[in-house]
Amino acid sequence: MPVPQPSETTRWRCAQCGNLTRFDVVRSSRVREFVHVNLAGAAKIEETDVLAESVERVVCRWCGGDGTVELVARPDSA
Repeated sequence: MPVPQPSETTRWRCAQCGNLTRFDVVRSSRVREFVHVNLAGAAKIEETDVLAESVERVVCRWCGGDGTVELVARPDSA
């Protein structure tokens, strides 16, 4: 189940320890990339378009809380 992402008025917070700044995020992405291969055969990605993206899991980096990260209002959004 996808995890809600922060917006301009919300942010992540760990309900277990109060962390607001450090999280391990597992994300799935579907992308289209423009790859330029030079004559020697070395490939370089020059452009990436994200077609779809989903955050699958967010874990608190401080306490290791899994499933404890919630969305809360940003202080300046009131």
